[in-house]
Amino acid sequence: MGVQGCLRAVSSYSSPQVVVVRNGHLGTAYRALQLLVLLYFTGYVFIIQKGYQERETGPESSVITKVKGVTQSPSKVWDVGEYVSPPEGGSTFSILTRVDVSPAQVMETCPEGRAVANATCSSDQDCVPRDTDTSGHGQRTGRCVPQAGGTGKSCEVLAWCPVDGGSISESLAEMASQFTVLIKNNIHFPRFGFSKGNIQAAESGYLKSCMFNTTSALYCPIFKLGFLVEQAGEDFAELAEKGGVIGVIITWNCNLDLPDTECNPHYSFRRLDPKRVSASPGYNYRFAKYYSWNGTRSRVLIKAYGIRVDVIVHGQAGKFSLIPTIITLATALTSVGLGSFVCDWILLCCMDKEQRYSSRKFEQVG
Repeated sequence: MGVQGCLRAVSSYSSPQVVVVRNGHLGTAYRALQLLVLLYFTGYVFIIQKGYQERETGPESSVITKVKGVTQSPSKVWDVGEYVSPPEGGSTFSILTRVDVSPAQVMETCPEGRAVANATCSSDQDCVPRDTDTSGHGQRTGRCVPQAGGTGKSCEVLAWCPVDGGSISESLAEMASQFTVLIKNNIHFPRFGFSKGNIQAAESGYLKSCMFNTTSALYCPIFKLGFLVEQAGEDFAELAEKGGVIGVIITWNCNLDLPDTECNPHYSFRRLDPKRVSASPGYNYRFAKYYSWNGTRSRVLIKAYGIRVDVIVHGQAGKFSLIPTIITLATALTSVGLGSFVCDWILLCCMDKEQRYSSRKFEQVG
């Protein structure tokens, strides 16, 4: 019987049989399902998602930045060569807004800082020679010496001394909000051989007199630093005090079936670092400036707070192609048959006349 059943299944052929069911509710549901499928593919897949296009995401991109402006702190005037880091003008850069300057330091031996764990001691046996601590300032000499300007003792270290000399805080934020930032961006979609940039100036001196505006100066990518912070929803004075990271997101969504003038950059701004975090809030880093004084190599250690700007580029491009069009049309035509499947299931499982319909729908011949 098993062999005969297999032979019967192989030698049989199923042909769709058309059965007209006169039921107003079922007919309305059938047409409604067909209409929904057609609206979905016409409105969403073809018009909104452009299912007839070949697409490319993640364009090749280059970003060049340039900052201009002068500010001052209580002790000096700062120009762009001092408050911008790194100076190369890449997609990520920081602008100093506050500095904590230590007193002059020289390489010699001195007591370890009081805030360093396990730095206190009572005798030389507590200090292991040539030992270093990741939170310390230098290499221990093995001696236990009195702390500078205080009671108690701590291990002596070979380091840039004094290690606990305090610091002087200076703000550079007085005119920092008026700094101008040029963001030059060029993108390329290799699949379509399409390239475009965010600067399109007919005159060579155009960038010297323009300022970015979404409607009137979209292709003048010169922003004031205060504008970037404001568009990200932040207070400039607070951000300049503690530091933070601002993201400039440039998005290129290009429909290459339209003229090139319809492919335009879209700018958005937001703060990238967590704002309300108690552990290591804001943005800061340290660097040193070295000099020679009376033949002795000395340095000044600076803890810098600033606004870091990250330029992030996204984009996608689409253009008509026959293959995705055929695939989408075939999917749409196949999906129209969904109405018949649903209505057949209702007739076979949910209505009173399912036995009668089943006998008409599945009739064996031969």
